[in-house]
Amino acid sequence: MITDLRQFIETVFVAVAALLPIVNPLGGAPIYLAKTVDLTSDLHAELAKRVARNCALLLLASLLLGAYLLDFFGLSIPIVQIAGGLVVCSIAWSLLNAPDATPPLQAEKERAVTREDLRRRAFYPLTMPLTVGPGSISVAIALGANQAQSVHSALVIGSAHVTAVVVVAITIYACYRFAEPILRRLGDVGTVVLTRLSAFILLCIGVQILWNGIAALIGRT
Repeated sequence: MITDLRQFIETVFVAVAALLPIVNPLGGAPIYLAKTVDLTSDLHAELAKRVARNCALLLLASLLLGAYLLDFFGLSIPIVQIAGGLVVCSIAWSLLNAPDATPPLQAEKERAVTREDLRRRAFYPLTMPLTVGPGSISVAIALGANQAQSVHSALVIGSAHVTAVVVVAITIYACYRFAEPILRRLGDVGTVVLTRLSAFILLCIGVQILWNGIAALIGRT
C-alpha cells in the first residue's frame, strides 16, 4: 500500500512537472484574452471551463492512446512537431501583426456570440495549439509510452496520470478565467505590450518545436 502510494505521488509529480511548464497557461493568458475580446465576463467563465475540459481530454487521449494512434496512422512525433510548429508560428505571427486593440473593447462585447461559436473557439485555436500544442502532446505521449510491469502497476500509473491532468486543467481554468481582471490592472498600454511580448514568445516556441521536429528527422537519416 505504501509502495503504491509512493508510486502514485511520484508519477503525479513527474507528470505535472513535465506538462505544466510546456502548457504554460499563465504565459498564454494574454493571448487567450486577445482572442476573446468580444466576450462578457460570464462568457469568459464558460469558455475557460470549456478550454480546460478540452485540454484535459486531449492530454488524457495523448497519454493513454497517443502512441497507438501514431502507429496506426504511420506518423512519428517529429512529423507532429513540424506540423504543429508551423500552426503555432502562423497564429503567433498573426497576433504580432494584428492592429493594436485595447482589450476588452466594450463595442466588441456588444456583438452577439452564439454557443456554437464558443464551442468552436474553445477547441481551435484556444485549446489546440495555443494551450495544448505539439510540445505538450509529445510529452504526454512520451509519458504514456512507458509500459507498466503489471496490471496493478498500470492502474496506479493510470490513476496518477488522470490526477496530474486534472491538476493541469484546474490551473488552465484559473489562469484563463481570471485573465481579464489580472490584465486589467496592467492598463491598456501594459496589456498591449504583454500581449505582443507573449505573441513573440509564442512565435519562438513555434520555431523551437518546428526545429525539434526537423532535427529529429535529420538525425534519423
